[in-house]
Amino acid sequence: MLEPRFIHANGLEIAYLEARPDDLASPLVLCLHGFPDTAWSFTDLLQRLAAAGYRAVAPFMRGYTPSALAPDGDYSIITLGRDVIALLEHFGADQGYVVGHDWGAAAAYAAAALRPDRVAGITVAGVPHLRRFFLRPSRDQLKASHYIFGFQLPRTPERRMARDDFAWLRDLVHSWSPNWEIPADYWSHLTQAFADLPRRQAALAYYRRIPRSLFSRELWRYLLQPVRVPALCIAGADDHCMLPQSFADQEHLFSAGYRFETIAGAGHFMHLEAPDAFAEAILGAVQAALPPLPQAASAG
Repeated sequence: MLEPRFIHANGLEIAYLEARPDDLASPLVLCLHGFPDTAWSFTDLLQRLAAAGYRAVAPFMRGYTPSALAPDGDYSIITLGRDVIALLEHFGADQGYVVGHDWGAAAAYAAAALRPDRVAGITVAGVPHLRRFFLRPSRDQLKASHYIFGFQLPRTPERRMARDDFAWLRDLVHSWSPNWEIPADYWSHLTQAFADLPRRQAALAYYRRIPRSLFSRELWRYLLQPVRVPALCIAGADDHCMLPQSFADQEHLFSAGYRFETIAGAGHFMHLEAPDAFAEAILGAVQAALPPLPQAASAG
């Protein structure tokens, strides 16, 4: 059974889940969650990666319990990318593969932009290239992203989130993945993660940092440039949060190899809605970038 462990990386205490073969030298795969989510959502994928011979690690993103809150309130995309690089360094990986969903995808883009020499490849699920999203959103996508504008309000969103046993949050998740029945154990992890007001404020701080980030030189220098590592983008065909058409016409923004896959019947939480299809896509991409050891030991 997986249990959270703790390390210090990029000046912050970060909790993580890990599944691995007995050989610690196995290639490293980082799995980064988004909102509203936790590292527990990658439990199945971690086990599959470990069984294939990889050391699979899913951190609880900064501000998400039980990782520490950012003392300086920095939840910018660039800082998320630096967290990823610090994790690769902590686990002793000259290179690692990065899988990111939602905000985890933004962190994967940032890590690949900051240190393409340390990132062997990325799979980004539920988020197109950030240049495509920030500079060319369609009218339909802007409408689907209305919650981002609502999150800019002070105090109200984090208080509304927890009312009536998190009814608003449940409705939000359902609106993004309308055909998915939320599992009880998943929902339990989610409500525990957001039980404390500072944790909800931290999660929303990711969104509240976006307007300021758009005027950041680092954003324009790194994140809006073509991705320089091999990339797989995955969209849920029924995603009502990040519309599948938002991934169109972005091939030119990936200079080192690009593939796009749509998972039929899945919404925004495709890694939980269609775990077999999602894992198959991830394993294929990881194996192309990080071949496993000749003989993989049993996962633990």
